[in-house]
Amino acid sequence: MDAECIYLDYHATTPLDRRVLQAMEPYFVEHFGNPASALHPYGWKAEAAVAAARRKVADCIGARDPQEIIFTSGATESVNLALKGVALSRGSGHIVTTKIEHSAVLDTCRWLERRGFRVTYLDVDSEGFVSLADVEAALTPDTIVVSVMHANNEVGTIQDIAAIGALCRERGVLFHTDATQGVGKIPFDVDACNVDLVSFTAHKFYGPKGCGVLYVRKTFPRIQLEPLLHGGGHEFGLRSGTLNVPGIVGLATALDIAISERENESARLADLRDRMWQGLRQIYPAAIVNGPDWERNGSRRLPGNLNVSFPGIEAERLIGYLSNVAVSTVSACGSGEHRVSHVLDAMGVGIERARSAIRIGVGRFTTSEHIERALSHFRAALDKASARVLTQ
Repeated sequence: MDAECIYLDYHATTPLDRRVLQAMEPYFVEHFGNPASALHPYGWKAEAAVAAARRKVADCIGARDPQEIIFTSGATESVNLALKGVALSRGSGHIVTTKIEHSAVLDTCRWLERRGFRVTYLDVDSEGFVSLADVEAALTPDTIVVSVMHANNEVGTIQDIAAIGALCRERGVLFHTDATQGVGKIPFDVDACNVDLVSFTAHKFYGPKGCGVLYVRKTFPRIQLEPLLHGGGHEFGLRSGTLNVPGIVGLATALDIAISERENESARLADLRDRMWQGLRQIYPAAIVNGPDWERNGSRRLPGNLNVSFPGIEAERLIGYLSNVAVSTVSACGSGEHRVSHVLDAMGVGIERARSAIRIGVGRFTTSEHIERALSHFRAALDKASARVLTQ
């Protein structure tokens, strides 16, 4: 990483842990075989590595059968396969989701709407929580799947997916969660969370980009998915294409490390995040935290997440003065479009507050020194941005 620039955008992506790189390296050059090549040792070695990774991922999320783990190119593909796969296998029906989902979910639902499926987009409250009562009220006899993210990628809100999943199970409706931001950072178990389909990706927990997972429950309820990719019947017929063996090995290794270090790391990140907020509040007393209330629902926010509005200062202008701190405004998949966060808009914070919001994410390689240096840069940037406003 750039020694001069402080990286505080860990929700967008994470650097590859060197322990993960070490595990991956042999599968680029030495053990380069195609796992589908069943007639020689090169293929056997690759297939064994994939099988071991599949078992490891299954163990990490509490899956009972390794074959419930489907490897994909990332969370976006996993979401598409989950939602389109269920919908297309049914032919028609109703889908329930929320207004603060990642664009992978929202855009997929809009695509399905154009093909005749009905979609209900649920409101959230001012902290980003969806109401269980609203989920229940939205269910209809033809509802085929509910999709609610585990933890929000902008404001860090952790939903009560176990309660939502239990409701769906009771009503005979499939439940999908986009767990991209939660897996490896907060406790997650497919049975405890009552989930049927789960999407996540390696590069959010210090693994490689380009490799993700879709968990598909094999026990009751039995799930039928229409494949999106055809040609070869890989991944139990659900996702054709030559497997990314180094990426799969890296994903499993990264997840195993994240799970084993999660408890201590979560406490450390929460402490760094809190120090960042305390410092920003001292520098700019009018600053407002977006997302779960700090006192009432602090435990229901991702430990490394901080989303702050600086009333009176546009976020993009402030970031322009933060040349040595890497932060963002909206999701990385939406930044660059110069739009207000759809998450903050759905939370009803108001246009001015939304336009002044910055997302800060601390992670594994963030140190106390980084926080102090970042606060120093924020102080200088806020002074410049405030002066600019006063002269206009």
